[in-house]
Amino acid sequence: MTDLTSLTLAEARKGLADKTFTSLELTDAHLSAIEKARLLNAFVLETPDQARSMAREADAKLAKGEAGPLAGIPLGIKDLFATKGVRTTACSKILGNFVPTYESTVTSQLWRDGAVMLGKLNNDEFAMGSANETSCFGPVGNPWRREGNNTTLVPGGSSGGSASAVAALLCMGATATDTGGSIRQPAAFTATVGIKPTYGRCSRWGIVAFASSLDQAGPIARSVRDSAMLLRSMAGHDPKDTTSVDIAVPDYEAAIGKSVKGMKIGIPKEYRLDGMPAEIEKLWSEGAAWLKAAGAELVEVSLPHTKYALPAYYIVAPAEASSNLARYDGVRYGLREQGKSITELYENTRASGFGAEVRRRVMIGTYVLSAGYYDAYYLRAQKVRTLIKKDFEDCFAKGVDAILTPATPSAAFGIGEKGGADPVEMYLNDIFTVTVNMAGLPGIAVPSGKDAQGLPLGLQLIGRPFDEETLFSLGEVIEQAAGRFTPARWW
Repeated sequence: MTDLTSLTLAEARKGLADKTFTSLELTDAHLSAIEKARLLNAFVLETPDQARSMAREADAKLAKGEAGPLAGIPLGIKDLFATKGVRTTACSKILGNFVPTYESTVTSQLWRDGAVMLGKLNNDEFAMGSANETSCFGPVGNPWRREGNNTTLVPGGSSGGSASAVAALLCMGATATDTGGSIRQPAAFTATVGIKPTYGRCSRWGIVAFASSLDQAGPIARSVRDSAMLLRSMAGHDPKDTTSVDIAVPDYEAAIGKSVKGMKIGIPKEYRLDGMPAEIEKLWSEGAAWLKAAGAELVEVSLPHTKYALPAYYIVAPAEASSNLARYDGVRYGLREQGKSITELYENTRASGFGAEVRRRVMIGTYVLSAGYYDAYYLRAQKVRTLIKKDFEDCFAKGVDAILTPATPSAAFGIGEKGGADPVEMYLNDIFTVTVNMAGLPGIAVPSGKDAQGLPLGLQLIGRPFDEETLFSLGEVIEQAAGRFTPARWW
């Protein structure tokens, strides 16, 4: 029998339906792989007993013919999603050993459809980071390495644990969140597929908030088909989230293999940055050629406000973060440091509970929201955001079905190589992804090739609001042309 961990989610679903193996066998294979891969630090909490119990339940339902669409499929859950009775920390010391008494809507829908939870995955603290180096549990290792070089690389962030675990075959798929590129950038760094759905497509209820107007949950998986299967279960209206949109969830998997003939693909001229590596430029051209060969029409488009997206994002996101993180005060739950007064208790708790990057963003956010600076920074950034959204609307109004761009400005880099002296260097990793969050659009990252050192690179497709199906159809064209890549095992 093939090694069960090397199957795609779609192949595993077929194997379970055909009774080739059981969910318990599939789950045990992944639990064993997780034990052997602790060097990667992808999981911050393993739940083997719960996983086996859920797998037995799935096997019983499969035997009765009552199985849901994800019955028996082992998944990893980003530590930002509240899981009832299972520690949820957002990878921050300030939440301590917080155990929620409720389940996030997204994970409850995965369990409704029969999926199995293997454990909680590492992420940047409160999802603030582009490399998964800010977690209180330590950095995550990328299963990929440069050819002939043993330096451990970052998997991208903030969903680095999700991307690393999927790439290293530790789970068949993972939940992730994307505030400025936190699904798509790690997917590009690890040769996995990650989709950030349209804002409002997945419920945010029960997910630890970073920036409420930008956060969106989505899956990271091994193939375009697998990500379509996961998104179908994760998406849907939720009355507990006022930003959740009440429209039907289509069968995303049905979009796989659909013809893309006649589709108009926009190539934004503003994404051709000065000093962009030649290999990223080459990959972008190759991706465009693959879509053209499949019958799509390529058109140059303009997104004139792109250059303002990153600075505007790094005002809006920290402002919302400073507001959201005000609740972590040492009074109600999580870490509590002692103080002679309530003010001192707050100050001591927040000083020792938050890491350096979170403190930096809270300080920036508090500053831009303060009297005298609100109009100069926050209000202006929101106006820029409106213009960015309008740029995309103008493109789509001209009949463009999707926009093709690089996913990242480079391949993965070594742990500790960037952002030490200058945090802005790390923020530049989000240059191709933040516009999508600012405009609330769907975006997918698909593995598309490798750089000169053998590291994976990805391309990004940006779609119309609530038109994830087109992204899956186009993404599959790129996947078929580029092939699938897996890292050589070293851990």
